[in-house]
Amino acid sequence: MNSVTMELNDDTCQIDLGIGGMTCASCVSRVEKALRKHPGVEAATVNLATESARIVYRGSDATHAAALMRRAVRDAGYEPRAMDAPEVEQERLWGLPLDLWPVVIGALLSAPLALPMVGDLFGRHWMLPAWIQFLLATPVQFWLGARFYKAGWHALKALTGNMELLVAIGTTAAWALSTWLWFKAEPGEMVHLYYEGGAVVITLVLLGKWLEARAKRQTTDAIRALHALRPERAHLVPDGVKRTEMSDVPVDELLAGDIVRVLPGERFPADGELLLGETQADESMLTGEAMPVAKRPGDRITGGSLNGEGSVEIRVKAVGAQSVLAHIIALVQDAQAGKAPVQRMVDQVAAVFVPVVLVIALVTLAGWLWTGAPMEDALLHAVAVLVIACPCALGLATPAAIMAGTGVAARHGILIKDAQALEIAHKVDTVAFDKTGTLTVGKPRLLLIEAVSGADEEAVLGAAAALQAQSAHPLAHAVLEAATARGLVVAADAAREVQAVTGRGTLGQIKGVTLVLGSLRWMDELGVPLGPLALSVHRHQADGATVSLLASRAGEDQPWSALALLAFGDEPKPGAAGALAALKAQGLKTYMVSGDNRGAAEAMARRLGMDVDGGAVIAEVLPGDKADIVKRLREEAGAGHTHTVAMVGDGVNDAPALAAADVGIAMGSREGGSDVAMHAAGITLMRGDPAMVPAALDISRRTVSKIRQNLFWAFAYNAAGIPLAALGYLSPVLAGAAMALSSVSVVSNALLLKRWKPGR
Repeated sequence: MNSVTMELNDDTCQIDLGIGGMTCASCVSRVEKALRKHPGVEAATVNLATESARIVYRGSDATHAAALMRRAVRDAGYEPRAMDAPEVEQERLWGLPLDLWPVVIGALLSAPLALPMVGDLFGRHWMLPAWIQFLLATPVQFWLGARFYKAGWHALKALTGNMELLVAIGTTAAWALSTWLWFKAEPGEMVHLYYEGGAVVITLVLLGKWLEARAKRQTTDAIRALHALRPERAHLVPDGVKRTEMSDVPVDELLAGDIVRVLPGERFPADGELLLGETQADESMLTGEAMPVAKRPGDRITGGSLNGEGSVEIRVKAVGAQSVLAHIIALVQDAQAGKAPVQRMVDQVAAVFVPVVLVIALVTLAGWLWTGAPMEDALLHAVAVLVIACPCALGLATPAAIMAGTGVAARHGILIKDAQALEIAHKVDTVAFDKTGTLTVGKPRLLLIEAVSGADEEAVLGAAAALQAQSAHPLAHAVLEAATARGLVVAADAAREVQAVTGRGTLGQIKGVTLVLGSLRWMDELGVPLGPLALSVHRHQADGATVSLLASRAGEDQPWSALALLAFGDEPKPGAAGALAALKAQGLKTYMVSGDNRGAAEAMARRLGMDVDGGAVIAEVLPGDKADIVKRLREEAGAGHTHTVAMVGDGVNDAPALAAADVGIAMGSREGGSDVAMHAAGITLMRGDPAMVPAALDISRRTVSKIRQNLFWAFAYNAAGIPLAALGYLSPVLAGAAMALSSVSVVSNALLLKRWKPGR
């Protein structure tokens, strides 16, 4: 199986295909061109750093489509290969990696050819006999350099160019010139040959490609580390029917509903629910949270996290592609396979780069001959142009930085969905936060219940709890917890015809009486008079509490009357104030968007240190209106300018606002909701810590900075190197060294991102 195929809808599929043999930006352009010319291909993105392609194909036969794409890659001169090939230990021969041996052999054969150059530096002029030089250089040129001829020939057949074509033409010219000078020399005549130029260039290019491959392997460390979290086997608990004894089974065989035992120090094999025992789970590789999390029966377990000191049993809830770990791996792979918008410029340059270089080399040759230089000198200068101009660094500059940046972010619990989100996030100047569950703990508690005169407080609380019995809203949970704490027993069917009204509250009937419990805005819409509760409502709002009202009426034609007010309070998250201060220090504007009344929202904003008087609080917003708020914030710059807005929410109620923002940042939670969050936003924070928001923007800025640095150096190498080579200041050997250094330097620069850690 050489590809991974995923069905997107009934007539469109996504094909992920591994590609071997690509070496530069021109190769990427050529493969993309070969794939896109096939009917049915809607999009094709090729990544040099991951050596892979992602193709969106319109057609009902996914297997046939995958075969077509593999054939297209092979016809273009490259090798289709498996995407899911496991990382294997590199084979070694006499202690050295097998893929290093061509470099070693090239160095051993080239060293005697290069030694006279070293002697010249110390005033010692000597030269090997021509026949020995020929015997040393020819195997390097045509055996070790065979890969350049093969790939260059495929490029010529496709009427395109690539790195190998430049190397093949340049080194062959040096070898052919030396051989011609040797054969035309008179017997006994000592002629200066240039075999060392071609041999050393090939050896240096091979060394550069080996170092580059070694560095590229480090950029995929994040993916390999995530794969390594998944254990190979699980301890399956007997079900008493088909299995009567404990058995170890491969994790791939687990099914939802299975019960598995996890011993101390083992990794949880799948997502599930803790059934038996208590322990602590180390979720650091998934969420970036360093402290272990206490787990008790009923708590959610994430597959891949590390079990602490307790022996526990869990019921499997999700396996394979449905697990949180699989979603995380898929997101990281998607981000690393994607192409940043800035890469389009590189693609346009790469498409014409090699033909332009060939023209420059010919102009260099003609120019030197026109000035009266010997043919051998003119040819060597042209060879130097060909060798230094290889566009390897251009092809690696962007994907290497994206892979390193998204990889290190994932290790700290920041999942970046695609390269576009990464590139846009560094421009963000405005951040809007949802309040409940994002800046606050999201678990409000019922501070007090105040009934009107003549109403029994416990009876009123029982009625409110009956209305909220089936609701998942945080305020409903607070009501039910308060009722339970007072020992009230709420029957599941006590309330009938219960309706949840989005953004307003709940309506239902109890013993023939219609009851509503909800926001003051809804009460105003229904015409419910506050009566004697008015003063209490205003007082609690001024104190920052969220106030709801319980009202009733006996019939459709009867007026509503207030029964009680319920005051709720929430606590800010520990890192919220610091996160807002950090964003403010970076020059970003921050807003809090809340459905609470203005008094409650502003009271919480003051506790968080926000600029309440400066309009930082946008209160009494219905969930469906948050997207409009985001659009309004974007357009507030005026004069035809717009802000770049990030929206931070929980990824469930805030999905429209997350989608409307330039960058949606969704917060996961240990209680669940992370799966929804992953699909609702461009960036997902695997733990609900607001401090991760400035960290996510920071890694975005640093990654984009690395992309720009890499592109600068990639262009600078060629912008400086080609004129120097054309003017005769660079020999082919120095040009080969500079070319190899350019590729290694951009990958090494990208790898510096691996040292990044979120600031506190």
